[in-house]
Amino acid sequence: MTIATILLAFVLGIITWTFLEYALHRFVGHKKHGKNEFTKEHQTHHRLGHYFAPMWKKLLFALGVLAVSGALSGLVFGWGFGFVYSFGIAAMYLFYEWLHKRAHTHGPLNFYGRWLRKHHFYHHFGDPKMNHGVTTPFWDMVFRTNAKVGELAVPRKMVLPWLVDNQGEMLPEFEGEYVVR
Repeated sequence: MTIATILLAFVLGIITWTFLEYALHRFVGHKKHGKNEFTKEHQTHHRLGHYFAPMWKKLLFALGVLAVSGALSGLVFGWGFGFVYSFGIAAMYLFYEWLHKRAHTHGPLNFYGRWLRKHHFYHHFGDPKMNHGVTTPFWDMVFRTNAKVGELAVPRKMVLPWLVDNQGEMLPEFEGEYVVR
């Protein structure tokens, strides 16, 4: 395999993860009356806010996705390509997990961090039918589930720890972007 082929496979894996992130979130995580473990864990995350599924469940799920994606892409494009493609999916998945948890637990460090939090928390606190992409709005734009977010109301019982001071008052750097209700 050439360097260009390796890069192509890796980037296609990253892009595939962004689609899986969107599709799993929208169509499995928000399945009404969902009986599967993914749906139950996701609905608990929405209900409790600071809850994240145990890592062993995420790893088990990820292994299944990687096995299927690796096997299918390996059969179609060759095993080297399939391995690198699956590695791209896995790398982006790990980045997503880290980024998603950090968005809930830490304040933003830059423009992307500020955008991501507003986009994602609108999904949590505004309209759960919108803004399913956490790492990118691309698929939300494609499938018309992208909502522009103005000032975002956060319920007091689900306030994000980085948003307020020790007395529960909004930090000045987030005034105008968020309001605690």
